[in-house]
Amino acid sequence: MIYRLERVTFIPRSKREVFAFFSEAHNLERITPPFLKFHILTPGPIAMQAGTLIDYELTLHGLQMRWRTRIEEFVDGSYFADVQLKGPYRMWRHRHDFEDAEGGTQMTDRVGYELPFGPLGQFARWLFVRRQVEQIFNYRNEVIVKEFGSAAA
Repeated sequence: MIYRLERVTFIPRSKREVFAFFSEAHNLERITPPFLKFHILTPGPIAMQAGTLIDYELTLHGLQMRWRTRIEEFVDGSYFADVQLKGPYRMWRHRHDFEDAEGGTQMTDRVGYELPFGPLGQFARWLFVRRQVEQIFNYRNEVIVKEFGSAAA
């Protein structure tokens, strides 16, 4: 079963500036909650384009793991999408869309994910995974507010 999360955030900055921030892979460390101990392993600078591979290390429930993503789509200034090649999910796809809005930029995060282990994975989602994914995106929005002075739409 594919679960979905969508977040819309208004950022009072130009689309060019916002897109540049989010397409700089190392900024992901800044907007990821500290409890994940998230670290990008791929040396910089990372050229963001379709096909780019990025390796990360993180700790999830006390277990250190590696995560590899591939930039599946990249349209400079408009959107990009990354997919998990290796990591804790059976499937993870995150699309980042950027649109001009009055007074700034509307950024939309669309995540689709599947958990491994069938019914056990569904139970884990109900028990804690759903809350944890939401917590990660809540933290991202808090950091975005501090960085850009924005508010979630």
